[in-house]
This record gives sequence, structure tokens and C-alpha cells, in this order.
Amino acid sequence: MKKLALCICILALSASPSFARAQDSEREHSLAHKLILYIPNRVLDVIDLVRAKLRIGPGLAVGVRATEPASVYLGSYVSVYAGLPGPRQRPTLPLPIGLESNTGVEVSVADAATGVGVGPNYSPTEIGASVHLLIIGADVDVDPMEFVDLLAGFILKDPRGDDL
Repeated sequence: MKKLALCICILALSASPSFARAQDSEREHSLAHKLILYIPNRVLDVIDLVRAKLRIGPGLAVGVRATEPASVYLGSYVSVYAGLPGPRQRPTLPLPIGLESNTGVEVSVADAATGVGVGPNYSPTEIGASVHLLIIGADVDVDPMEFVDLLAGFILKDPRGDDL
């Protein structure tokens, strides 16, 4: 069981947005690559607009976000989720199910949450709320910057750097 938890933590940390951005920041796709993946990338851009998840697992938490500087979170939960996972923030395929945990306190940019690397990974521009009561939770957000990313994608631009 400890080996499984360690593997999950290592995978989650290596999949963190900052780690992926450092690796992907120097890559530029060819025009052919952009054209071949044009339709899949626009579909993913639409999916990125909204986070709508249901969670099941033990916990008690509440959070509100109106972008990163105007966010508050208090609580703890460990759960399995299903639904739209929210903005990718890096070039990956979003899974509609997964593991998630978050523990601590966050007020604006002061973040004392101590998730084990499988947290919700909110975008700095997301607006929404989350709640977790005993064994069930929900997370609903929208990201206006993803709309800009979608519109820019129509002319082969990718301001979020999340196109495949």
C-alpha cells in the first residue's frame, strides 16, 4: 500500500503544472502538427472552460474562488472524483475521473493547504466554489481565460500553452 501511495505521489508531482511548463516552455509545434490536431485541441479548449466535478470520500471543506488573489479555502478531504476536471494548464488529455485531496487553509495567495500532490490544481483565473460534506463533495468553476485561449486557438495561437 505504501508503494502505491508513493507511486501516486511521484506521478502527481511530475504532472504538476509548473513541472510540465518548465519542460514544455521551449517547444514550438510545426504548422502541420497544429493543423492535424486543430479539431481535438479546440474540443479540449471547450472542455477547459468549466470544472464540474462530484467527489466521494471522507472530508469537510469549503472554498470560494474569484481568481487566485480573491480565493478562500478551509478544510480537508480525500476523494475520488468524476466529471469535468477543469483547465488543463498544460498539454495533456483530461481524465473524467481521478483522485484528489486537499487539506489546510488558503486565503488569497497565502496557501497553507497541504495536499499530497493530487489537489484540484486550480487555474489562477478560475471563478467558482467547492464544498465537501462528510462523504460527498462538488466543485464548480469557470475560467474566463480559457475562453480567450479558445478564441485564440481558432487562429492557431495558444496563450495557455495547453494544446497537444
